[in-house]
Amino acid sequence: MPIALAVKGLRVRHGPIEALHGVDLDFPAGAVTALVGRNGSGRTTLLDTLAGLVRPTAGLVTWNGADMTTWPADRRARAGLTLIPERGGVFAGLTVADNLHLFADGGDFAAALTAFPILGSRLGQRAGTLSGGEQQMLAVSRALLTPSKLLLLDELSQGLAPRVVAQLYEVVTSLAGTDRTVVLVEQHTGEALRRAEVVYALSRGTVTFRGDPTEFLAHPDTSHRG
Repeated sequence: MPIALAVKGLRVRHGPIEALHGVDLDFPAGAVTALVGRNGSGRTTLLDTLAGLVRPTAGLVTWNGADMTTWPADRRARAGLTLIPERGGVFAGLTVADNLHLFADGGDFAAALTAFPILGSRLGQRAGTLSGGEQQMLAVSRALLTPSKLLLLDELSQGLAPRVVAQLYEVVTSLAGTDRTVVLVEQHTGEALRRAEVVYALSRGTVTFRGDPTEFLAHPDTSHRG
């Protein structure tokens, strides 16, 4: 598979503490890649660095051959990168309809209601009063309504019922099927491993496993699992 996003020798510090220690990763184009590991493993730091929210102290990040290591977050967003953070992807004080209008830049948001019909009955409700699963559906709608090429999701399934998680992952997988590159950060790996084509495990800022989900499940070292 061709590589859309490549990370080489990436190092990131939080004050005196180095959170990522020379990480190397390749993310295939049009595929789902899962980043797994326990809390404190460096997964969210890596995702924030890819999104431009954190500046690396060393290393290189390339996207479709372009060096974006020093690009600010807004330039990455304009180029087609969409980050959906853990429980932070919606405007809580706005209605569902207003959120969808913003995501669609004032245009048609019917694709979101097709993917998540429950949102159609919540259009006048403030996003902050939705259930956790409905808020995640609304957040993922951003990717449906924007011309995103690279989708980064942090803990998509956290605290949600299995039925809701399966519905969210169905939509995310369909996005990868339209040639969008998807990167998932998950601690609880069940649904992610069923959907991913590539798995990386992180532990204390280093990569401890790289391969496909079948290899991961058979890997004898379980120290990287959530």
